[in-house]
Amino acid sequence: MPELLHPSPLPRWTWPPALAASVGVHALALTAAVLEPAHAVAALAAVALDHAVLTGAGLWPRSTLLGPNLRRLPAEAAARALVALTFDDGPDPEVTPRVLDQLDAAGARATFFVIGERVLAAPALAREIVARGHALANHSAVHRHHFALLGSAGLEREIDRAQRILADTAGVQAHCFRAPAGLRNALLDPVLHRLNLQLVSWTRRGFDARDGDAARVLARLAGASHPVSSGDILLLHDGHAARTPRGAPVVLEVLPRLLAALRGAGLGTTTLTDAVPPRHRGAGAVAVMRNPRP
Repeated sequence: MPELLHPSPLPRWTWPPALAASVGVHALALTAAVLEPAHAVAALAAVALDHAVLTGAGLWPRSTLLGPNLRRLPAEAAARALVALTFDDGPDPEVTPRVLDQLDAAGARATFFVIGERVLAAPALAREIVARGHALANHSAVHRHHFALLGSAGLEREIDRAQRILADTAGVQAHCFRAPAGLRNALLDPVLHRLNLQLVSWTRRGFDARDGDAARVLARLAGASHPVSSGDILLLHDGHAARTPRGAPVVLEVLPRLLAALRGAGLGTTTLTDAVPPRHRGAGAVAVMRNPRP
């Protein structure tokens, strides 16, 4: 069973400026409506506009309005000419082992944002990812399509369950989280704060879960007119990968070419575990699996 450690208490969560401003808008609107009923319609319109802005921020995966959101590697990793390869929605018994073989052949390391229920379905594969030098990160327990509509309790259940699955199955205490499809709401950051998780989006993505054309996917990640650069976080999919016209998972055609492009640009790879510090160093109760299940 996991051993529960109790380091120092969590620091206090601080309101992101956009959320603090939202509270102010609501307070001013309420005051205006009470003191000047003639202004009630204008006050309601201001509140509606505020909600539209916050909703838009949640639908923009790379937005930082709702809280910290890592879109590039920290400066120290970028200075060492490193990029982060990240794979979402696995592990997939058909695709993930072949992705691992391609990474091994290139001497590259990656981070796999895994779905908790898929880890339960393929526990040995999750452990193999770690054994082969890669990192596991939290991509929620179920990958719900309505994840961004969940309340605070629902978000915490979904993310914490995935954390516990990773600890129990692979002995991993993940400290990075990516929201399903990158979509979220204003309630997510306090939950990530409590669970000591850093929200990670990406610098660029290939849309390889939708597009089966390997050339187009590669161009989005490292095209000649848009070359990959040091510090980039690149998003691909080993789970839910689109298929090429020949029926092959497109990621398996893209990855070798992408790795060659990185080598040609003099760039190395790192995991988010190595490059990104925990949100709170030494804080909060952490479940550590000393002997994960075989």
